[in-house]
Amino acid sequence: MSVKSIRIGNGAGFWGDNLDAPRQLASHGKLDYLTLEYLAELTLSILAYQRSKNPESGYVTDLVKVVKDITPQLTGDAPLKLVTNGGGMNPVGCAKAVSQVLVDSGLPHVRVAAVAGDDLLPRLEELLNAGEVFAHFDNGQPLGQLHERIVSANAYLGAEGIVDALAENAQIVLTGRITVAALVVGPAVHEFGWSWDDWSRLGAATIAGHLIECGAQVTGGMYSDWNPSIDLGTIGYPVANLREDGTSVISKPSGTGGEVSIGTVSEQLIYEIGDPEKYFTPDVVADFSNVHLTQLADEEVLVEGGTGTEAPPTLKVSMAYYDGFTTSGSIVVAGPQANEKAHAAAEAIRVRMKTAGYELEHFEYECLGTGDTLPGMDLWHQSSQEIVLRIAARDHRREAIDRLTRELTPLVTSGPPGITGYTESRARSRPVIAYWPTTIPRDMVKTSAEVRAAQEWLV
Repeated sequence: MSVKSIRIGNGAGFWGDNLDAPRQLASHGKLDYLTLEYLAELTLSILAYQRSKNPESGYVTDLVKVVKDITPQLTGDAPLKLVTNGGGMNPVGCAKAVSQVLVDSGLPHVRVAAVAGDDLLPRLEELLNAGEVFAHFDNGQPLGQLHERIVSANAYLGAEGIVDALAENAQIVLTGRITVAALVVGPAVHEFGWSWDDWSRLGAATIAGHLIECGAQVTGGMYSDWNPSIDLGTIGYPVANLREDGTSVISKPSGTGGEVSIGTVSEQLIYEIGDPEKYFTPDVVADFSNVHLTQLADEEVLVEGGTGTEAPPTLKVSMAYYDGFTTSGSIVVAGPQANEKAHAAAEAIRVRMKTAGYELEHFEYECLGTGDTLPGMDLWHQSSQEIVLRIAARDHRREAIDRLTRELTPLVTSGPPGITGYTESRARSRPVIAYWPTTIPRDMVKTSAEVRAAQEWLV
C-alpha cells in the first residue's frame, strides 16, 4: 500500500533571492505546493519602515511578479497552491496587489487568503497596560519607555492560519510573520489530517520545512565541500516530497544545477540550530537529534527519524524600534602601502569630524583585502596593493551622520595618494531600526484567515 505524499517546493530563502526560482519550480518541480520564504528580522524592519511611510505598503513587492510568472500553473485539474509569508507587515495589502494580477490574467475566481494575528503593534499599549513587560531575550530588560519608539511588533505564528485558509479552499495563502517551517507544516496538516497534538509527525514536518526554508542552501549553495563541477549558474531549488508518516525526500527539478547529497542536506539540517533536541516553533518543539539521511539516488536524500514534543507556552515576538541614524561608504585605496594609507584616511575622517564638533557614538572602519573579514585567521602574509576602505557610523544625531557623509569624497585630494572609487553618489544617512526579541503567552495571540476570490479583494 502506497503512502500518501505531497510535493512542496521552496522558491525563495529571503527577500532578494533568485526571481526565476519560483517559475523554475512551478514549471518543472511537479509540485502540489510552492512556498516562498521572505522574512528575516532585518526584512521585517525594512517593511516596517516602508509601512511607516506608506500604510498601503509593507509587503514583499517581488511577490507580485512571482504570481504573474506562475499564473499558468494556477489553473487546470490539479492547480498549484502558493503559501508564503510575503504578506509581511500588510497581508491584506498584499492580497489586493496579488489579486489585481490574477484578475488582469483572467483568474478572478482564484481564492486568496490573508492570514492575520501576528501584528501586535495596534495592541501594544493594551498589552503593556495588562502587565506584559516584553523582557528582552538576552538581558531580561523590560521594554519600558522604549515602547514609544517601537515601529513594529510581530509574534511568530504557527501553521494554524494556513490550515484554516486551505480549509476554505484558498489557493494562495499570504501571511505575515510566521515560523518558516509553518509554510510546510500547514499544507501537511491540511492534506494529511494530522491532529495538533501529533507531536512526532509535526516535528518531522518541521524538519522538512527547515531543510528547504533557505532555498538553494540545501541544493549546493554555500556548500562547504563545493567544487567547480557543481554548477551554480543553473542551480535548482529544493523540493520536499513529504509523506504522511512524516518522512520526506529532498530533491530538486531534474536537469538543474547544484547538488542534493547527504553533505548538502546535513549542512542545512544544522543551520541556525541551537539545541538539536529542542528546536522551538509555535506548533511543536522539534527534535533533530535522531535524524537519519540516506542517499536514495542522484539528487535524492531520504530524511527519517525526526520527531517532536509539545508546543511551548509562549511565542517569540520580533520588535523593531528607532535607534538613531547610520551611514556607510567605501573608497578604494591602491598602490604601495595601501593598508597604511587606508588606516590613515580613516583616522583623518575621525579627526575632521571631531574638529567639526562631532564625536560619533559609533565609528568603525575595516580594510577589505587585509583579512579584516576573517579576524584571528593568519591568512594574509603579504601586503595588499589594493584595498577597499569601508567606513560605517551610527549616532542619535542625524546632523552628525549627515556631516560624515560629506567626508569621504574630500579624501581624493586631501588624503593619501592612491584614493579612487569616488564616482559613486554620496552616502546618505538613514534611520537605524534596531531589534528587540521577546516573547508573549500564546493565548494572548489569535490567528485569523480572511479568504476571498481575487475579484472580491478589489471591490
